[in-house]
Amino acid sequence: MSILKTRITDAVKAAMRAGDKPRLGTLRMISAAIKQKEVDERRELDNADVLVILDKMVKQRRESVEQYESAGRDELAAAEHAEIAIIGEFLPQPLTDAEIDALVTAAIRDSGAEGIRDMGKAMGLLKPQVQGRADMSDVSARVKAHLQ
Repeated sequence: MSILKTRITDAVKAAMRAGDKPRLGTLRMISAAIKQKEVDERRELDNADVLVILDKMVKQRRESVEQYESAGRDELAAAEHAEIAIIGEFLPQPLTDAEIDALVTAAIRDSGAEGIRDMGKAMGLLKPQVQGRADMSDVSARVKAHLQ
């Protein structure tokens, strides 16, 4: 079992003991997403796979927050923010803007990308390095800006 899955399982147990229902609900949702992916792929997930799931969950919640806030549903947006905070506990430290720029520059150099058509090469190198640590749409925009 991956270290990240173990941490999530331990957090579920702690939330159950503490009677923290909102936190427990979010942690169970994370566990269910991991188990579903394992069943679908018929293999045990490693830390990188779990990070991809967590990153996707945070992205979905950010999109929901935008929709709720534009619709004036602040209570639902607050609930999504709370879930983002809980999921974020299991993600690695986010990269700073300077770190992202350095990784983008290195990936463009290492991939030999010379224009927008080569953007996929650079993104292929970047994705494993920034997964769960930076918003991929932001990284993609930075790569695109460097290649133009």
